[in-house]
Amino acid sequence: MIRAGVGHSTATNPRAAAAEATAMALRAAGLTRAEAAIWFATTAHGAAFNAVARAVGETAGTREIAGCSASGVIAGEHEIESGPAIAVLALGGLTATRFFAPSLRGHGVERAAEIAAAVNRAPGPNRMLCLFVDTYNFEPEPMLGALARELPSGVATVGGGATEDGTIGETFVFCGDTVSSNAAAGMVLSGDFALNLGTSLACAPLGRGHRVTAVRDNVLVELDGRPAYKVFAETAGPLAEELRRAIAYVFLAVPYDAKAEHLERGNFFLRNLIGASPEHGMLAVAHRARVGDLVGFALRDGERARNDLKLTLDEMTARELPTPAFGLYFDCVSRGSGLYQMPGHDSAYIRRHFGPVPVAGFFTGFEIGPAGPSTGLLQYSGVLAMVSERRVLN
Repeated sequence: MIRAGVGHSTATNPRAAAAEATAMALRAAGLTRAEAAIWFATTAHGAAFNAVARAVGETAGTREIAGCSASGVIAGEHEIESGPAIAVLALGGLTATRFFAPSLRGHGVERAAEIAAAVNRAPGPNRMLCLFVDTYNFEPEPMLGALARELPSGVATVGGGATEDGTIGETFVFCGDTVSSNAAAGMVLSGDFALNLGTSLACAPLGRGHRVTAVRDNVLVELDGRPAYKVFAETAGPLAEELRRAIAYVFLAVPYDAKAEHLERGNFFLRNLIGASPEHGMLAVAHRARVGDLVGFALRDGERARNDLKLTLDEMTARELPTPAFGLYFDCVSRGSGLYQMPGHDSAYIRRHFGPVPVAGFFTGFEIGPAGPSTGLLQYSGVLAMVSERRVLN
């Protein structure tokens, strides 16, 4: 039987906060010791991350602990976006194996092979890979591409990029009592469980899609045979008059399927606009498109994010899986109270749909989760993984 509980603490003393959050999680799970613990801590505890890691492991009674630094943490209905905070998810009744992959930058393919080997060693009919990476040293295409090739079919991958509050310029991952930047870490969960995954976008398409008709590296030159910047400006409307503000709210939308004919909810990922030249009609983006590709633009705002979250949660609950034992939520740092103008928004909706399920997570630099039929790097998204005991048929 899967047992899970979540705890949190905002105490200023790092060791005391770690012990408090972990003890709360154990009590909620009905455990005296955990088989594994997943934990996240804010930058305010950064100088003591090693001490926090030891305290989480000692209190939980396990060495199978993993997590990462965060600008904000999520624990049940609590979303703590500033100040000292620790969130801990204590787990029992399934098999959990931590992993650590150092020297991330420039070695994504090799690190992916090591992570896949850890997954392959995990027993049980079902496996989920929880992956946390140093955002500032992660090169997504080689590593995620290699993982897709190396992982067995049916293994779900969720996670995100570690964050910080902007004061130190580093992010960290945790594995056992190891704390490191320029690394990936995480947990392989295995056992007889059912997994319910959902991805919610904070953006909706603006207008129709456009075909790339001229491009140089990551610079869009023409869309539909017209200057790319002109197409963007017409789509963004008054926002385009103030470019710095526009690129905070308008993003490039790229369909998961290169053969897609239209942009519609659930079939595209987002990439940032990083520069524009109105005089030359060009638009620089954080994506390498090819001639013939379909791309478009999407607008981020609270109402669009709320509507998409509701639809995603409706779809997840309609699957009629058993009541979840626990959940993990990876929520883009651009969401939260800054987007909705209120704290605890997404957690309240998750609780409304699923009830008081123990859910832990953090505010991410990017999200890793379902991208159409495969796993991909997402932005401005919320990735929710709900884990249930598998029904026993009589």
